[in-house]
Amino acid sequence: MNSLDVRLGPWSSITIGVSSLDKVLDFWCGEFGFEATARHDGPDEGLSALWDLPPDAIRAQAIVATPGLDHGHLHFVEFKEPGPAVREGAQTFDMAPKNLDVYVRDLPARFEAMKAAGFHFRAETYSEVTAQDGTRFREIHLTGHDAINIVLLELLDETLDFSDKGAAGIGFAIQTVSDGKAERAFYLAGLGLDLITENLFEGPAIEEMVGLPKGAGLDVSIVGDKNSPYGQVELVEYQQVTGTDLYPRAKPPARGLLHLNYRLKNLAPLKDRLAQQEIAFVEQEHDTPLFGSGKILHITTPAGFGLYVFES
Repeated sequence: MNSLDVRLGPWSSITIGVSSLDKVLDFWCGEFGFEATARHDGPDEGLSALWDLPPDAIRAQAIVATPGLDHGHLHFVEFKEPGPAVREGAQTFDMAPKNLDVYVRDLPARFEAMKAAGFHFRAETYSEVTAQDGTRFREIHLTGHDAINIVLLELLDETLDFSDKGAAGIGFAIQTVSDGKAERAFYLAGLGLDLITENLFEGPAIEEMVGLPKGAGLDVSIVGDKNSPYGQVELVEYQQVTGTDLYPRAKPPARGLLHLNYRLKNLAPLKDRLAQQEIAFVEQEHDTPLFGSGKILHITTPAGFGLYVFES
């Protein structure tokens, strides 16, 4: 295989530090109809070594999957001594791994039901937007566990397979970055992902929906596998406003969004591609209850977000 032909595709899972694994599983499985496909209680010396933590640093972990999908999963980790949340006290435009976007059906009805159940949203009602490329969607931002921002997203012109709870999986992991062009080039040229969409959002409606100062806007790119709406990465560069860099916080044992995990059958072509693009990586071995054993590459994006590519 030519190194330039290698493609990572959708991310297989995103690792999220949590304060209570049981409560998180109740939320994602109970509210959205996802399923816990694997769980391990007790230490994981393999992952702890990979993350440069003490052998007993992990208390419990689980993989939560959209029924029927082999990517776009959630990897929750409860640490013995969890650190502060990555986005604790963050402003909307601070630079960090920020959102998880969940596809839902009939957002107006879900919003009313969740609000009545006591969930907290960042706005009084949902927003309906038409992007520059014609994509129509509704969304609202939900204050999630461990200072995660969860976006409920309804695509008005797309047909998805929904669970019995009216959810269809994780569409995007959102990164806020200072240099969208550099981050986008890293994913496209360095990792071989597809550019799905590229839009500029601005104006009073966007300011209110996202919680931005007057005059600010968003340069938004989505990268991933054009054949799957799940496991994509959305890159957001805010215009006319400067945020604090919180990426140094996104390391285990912090709580919140920590890093993305990918899988490849053979790491050699990717290593060649990274070397040609002059992208640094660290090759290690792993042996873990949930991820199996083998080789793994650790890569860091220009913004400072961690990626792990498992050979499987």
